[in-house]
Amino acid sequence: MARRTKEDALATRHKLLDSAESLFQTQGVSRTSLQDIARRAGATRGAIYWHFKDKAALFNAMMERVTLPLEAAFGLPIGSLECLDSDELDPLSSIRQATTSALTRIVHDDQTRRVLEVATQMVEYVKELEAVRLRHLSVRQEFVARFEQSIDTAARRARLDLPMPAALAARGFHALIDGLIQNWLLDQLAFDLLEVGQQAMNVYLQGLGFSITPAEDTRAGRATDD
Repeated sequence: MARRTKEDALATRHKLLDSAESLFQTQGVSRTSLQDIARRAGATRGAIYWHFKDKAALFNAMMERVTLPLEAAFGLPIGSLECLDSDELDPLSSIRQATTSALTRIVHDDQTRRVLEVATQMVEYVKELEAVRLRHLSVRQEFVARFEQSIDTAARRARLDLPMPAALAARGFHALIDGLIQNWLLDQLAFDLLEVGQQAMNVYLQGLGFSITPAEDTRAGRATDD
């Protein structure tokens, strides 16, 4: 009986997240109430508070269902300089493959794309969603820190003097990829996100002085599709 109760609770949680995802996309986050979500899920408002502290907690849980795998694609935790210095790892290839993997998932996975549309187009950082803004900032800072470590390690191995500090290079790379994703989500027929993303990434890294073999990104994209 306890196992069944736990399964029922998990099923309710998923229904609530599914309902929130759908409603947030169609009518915006601020205009969607917890009662709206409960009604769509066939649950009570109390069920929402059993699983989530508030709307911000529910929103972040919805994001984590699809973005955690994307964040995991970039692999190494912040501060893992010892791992990045390992001879077994090529930090530049890791950056390119992880970025290609993330772009491929955005293009081909409907739920990932839908949630990112909500996060970039349908959310207002009003007071009740302060936790959402803070999570967004945290994810951005983690990405930038990981890239900074990787690019610094790659430059040292190649005995390359970067034309700008690794920290600034990391912020520029994030702005490039994040901007492409947001513009593609606004008009998915405007350009091929995967193709343009790979080309832009290669040009950016070449601009930093690295030697790039474009074929590596093509293999990474195919591996993700498979």
